[in-house]
Amino acid sequence: MGLFKTYVNQTRKPEGFLGRLMIGGMNGGHAKLADWGMGHLDRMSPDSIVELGCGGGRNANALLKRYPDARLTAVDYSALSVEKTKAYNRDLIAAGRCVVLQGDVRALPLADASFALATAFETVYFWPGLTVCFTEVCRVLKPGGTFLICNESDGTDETGRKFEKIIDGMKCHTAEELSTALKAAGFSRVTVDRYPKKPWITVLAKK
Repeated sequence: MGLFKTYVNQTRKPEGFLGRLMIGGMNGGHAKLADWGMGHLDRMSPDSIVELGCGGGRNANALLKRYPDARLTAVDYSALSVEKTKAYNRDLIAAGRCVVLQGDVRALPLADASFALATAFETVYFWPGLTVCFTEVCRVLKPGGTFLICNESDGTDETGRKFEKIIDGMKCHTAEELSTALKAAGFSRVTVDRYPKKPWITVLAKK
């Protein structure tokens, strides 16, 4: 359990050799979940996107392919994730469509009302103080902007509870907890969708 716990704790802030292994697994392991979440954005055509907790960079890449006229800023507080996301999206960065920054979601290094869409895949589990963090997301969104949260755990499943016990600082929030924090942060409308037969949830919040 010691080595396993050390490895899965890399989920929170990947570092070193085990962190590199974790990030490699994230890009493939979360792809189906992320694509399902992005499917809720089919009616949107955002010109500016911020991808929060960008991990290994796969989702930033997928969003830019989905929206060929958009520009995207990817943010992560792990230096290793920033490095991996830059490598994964090298061509898009060179084309001027992608910027990758290291930063903390409690104080994003971004201007007010800068983005039409914000996304967070498998990351809000580790955000310290949901209302504070969601208020920052609301701040950087344009009026009418959308915030998408996509989680593998809905806060009630056995697997999610198991990982809460072994990953430091992890909290699998219920849809109700997320909705309450989003509304307290200034979002006007929140909708939740659940994946059939799995505890996956997608939450959409409108500024």
